[in-house]
Amino acid sequence: MTQEKALVLFSGGQDSATCLAWALDRFAQVETIGFDYGQRHKIELDVRDSFRADLLAARPEWRAKLGTDHLIRLDALGQVSDTALTSEATIAFNTDGLPNTFVPGRNIIFLSFAATIAYRRGIKHIVGGMCETDYSGYPDCRDDTIKALQVALNLGMDRRFVLETPLMWLDKAATWRLAESLGGAPLVAALLEHTHSCYLGDRSQRHAWGYGCGTCPACDLRAKGWAAYSAVEIP
Repeated sequence: MTQEKALVLFSGGQDSATCLAWALDRFAQVETIGFDYGQRHKIELDVRDSFRADLLAARPEWRAKLGTDHLIRLDALGQVSDTALTSEATIAFNTDGLPNTFVPGRNIIFLSFAATIAYRRGIKHIVGGMCETDYSGYPDCRDDTIKALQVALNLGMDRRFVLETPLMWLDKAATWRLAESLGGAPLVAALLEHTHSCYLGDRSQRHAWGYGCGTCPACDLRAKGWAAYSAVEIP
């Protein structure tokens, strides 16, 4: 385990929550950052505290490592976006083939703000749940985007940040397996109960894979990943 510090982009979703566990397993001190940008599924921000509590119950030795949580308001992002994540629009595909849940520039903005916090707090590693193996096609989740942004942030801030993306080449089933390897059944249970992926913000329906509408692209990815994982891991 390194003695360095990390800042985790922690939205309250499955991927970012798994990244938080991954960071706590590797770094001496870990802080978290979340963003309120007027997202339709703002409920994801409300479950963050519950997950943090369950995470520490699963791995009590991480309690001393888990530090400050930063919640940043980015209302302007919602104001300039015209997407199904920042309005009540029906989820569909745009003419360019991207789903209209894509918020242009979102991850670039998130990582830039995270780097600003990391700069101030002397943190080198910034951890995000971006993935291009099993995802919705968002261009700001691609490995090339993250690598290019790391160069730009390092040049622009004269620091040596490392943008860590532990899920980049994992599918959703592998992400569930990673969580199990980090915290066993208690961490998997915490992910099921206290993380949120559904784009519609629906927590009225409980499925085997967690809460959600069951029909949006995020629910579909999570459900398929759980099915692939549980078919192997659960007798």
